[in-house]
Amino acid sequence: MGRLSSSCYSYSEFILLPLLLLFHTCFEHATCGKIVQFLPGIEGPLPFVLETGYVGVGEGKNVQAFYYFIESENNPKEDPLMLWLTGGPGCSCLHGLMFEIGPFTVKKEEYNGSRPNLILNPHSWTKVSSIIFIDIPVSTGFTYAKTKSAAQRGDWLLVRQTRQFLRKWLINHPKFLSNKVYIGGDSYSGIPIPVIVQEISQENEKGLRPRINLQGYILGNALTTERDTNYAIPFSHGMGLISDELYESLQKNCKREYVNVDPRDVFCLRDMNSFMELTSGLDLFYILEPACYWNWIDEGVSWRRYLINKYPPEEINGRPPLYCRSYEHFLANFWVNDDNVRKALHIRKGSIGKWHRCSFDIPYKKEINSSFEYHVNLSKKGYRSLIYSGDHDMMVSFFATQAWIRYLNYSIVNDWRPWHDANGRVAGYTRTYSNRMTFATVKGGGHTAPEHKPEECFAMYSRWISNMTLWDTTK
Repeated sequence: MGRLSSSCYSYSEFILLPLLLLFHTCFEHATCGKIVQFLPGIEGPLPFVLETGYVGVGEGKNVQAFYYFIESENNPKEDPLMLWLTGGPGCSCLHGLMFEIGPFTVKKEEYNGSRPNLILNPHSWTKVSSIIFIDIPVSTGFTYAKTKSAAQRGDWLLVRQTRQFLRKWLINHPKFLSNKVYIGGDSYSGIPIPVIVQEISQENEKGLRPRINLQGYILGNALTTERDTNYAIPFSHGMGLISDELYESLQKNCKREYVNVDPRDVFCLRDMNSFMELTSGLDLFYILEPACYWNWIDEGVSWRRYLINKYPPEEINGRPPLYCRSYEHFLANFWVNDDNVRKALHIRKGSIGKWHRCSFDIPYKKEINSSFEYHVNLSKKGYRSLIYSGDHDMMVSFFATQAWIRYLNYSIVNDWRPWHDANGRVAGYTRTYSNRMTFATVKGGGHTAPEHKPEECFAMYSRWISNMTLWDTTK
């Protein structure tokens, strides 16, 4: 595959796109990308095309949104283009790139003070699609604000800045204007992504240029309503983590409200304490693994405050045990903050200080309580959607996802059935609905299912993105 020399295009390349010329800003430093040919930690030239850069969004382009673009390793001219948002809100897209669906990850080995090494991911979703990973909102990853007023963060700002980013990026990459476009993400991204998709759709209908060839969206273990975390209790009961008696008592005493518990309700608090004690040794995001809360910042959920108090400071803020999955996150901090890595990624000097995987300690306005109505609107317009759930995630469980899907009241086209990985093993269960929605569980997966089950999730994604059913193993 020939390598791109730059993402900045000459005037002549736009001569057939006069409307785009009105918006073309690639000559400005803020909207040009650069190819990364070598990355510290990987020997030799990269076996895939990686571009990094900034796009100015918001008033006066005062938010400099950083991105990583990886061209499809198959057929970039024809393969779909996906914009991927990592959840949080405030977690860097490098989490999605390095630990979920991108072409490389950090090699898990005992830290010895030197820069960690990288390994290639054979199950990268870039095998079948081009992907843009964006650090959003501002102050996430390498995205920064040029002014104090531009440093505000919230749901609606995230929505507006993301759609601005995508249109500007496509203007500067016109060869992808005809590619099918999907928006994807997981966790908290389940709130803004349906809104982003709807706003892009409405802009297309109004004739805004360039027109984005929007086809649908993908969400994994995605938060949809503020009540989703209430399903952790029935999930725990279904998984055999709590007894029948405690489950019945919780239902009776807490009246099915398990997050915003009235501190005066002594019976509900008693039952919740029993529940938390029983599950305190588990990773709430992946119950097959032990609790490892290294560098875990409280997001305001009462269970998390409780658990943080249960673990010694050295486990939370120091080095996690090697057996913890968070050890890879620990290593990533040293890799990303290495001066040679930041130089290779073309990070602007002085733009930010230390890179953090997540920035939960910076204020964020949660203004959209539910994305349910947006799912309804998008399905009426015929957009495709893949909604998947790692079935061992307690925080946003498949119980919660199935509940809001039921409320959509779609007709079932293909009823509940297993789907299989490339080796013929059951990888999960799936159901398809009218209005072009596919729901799937990933057997043995957690909150970020591709992190736990990469081979299975690649099979799921590659089939769905190719308009195949998940149970079709012909590809």
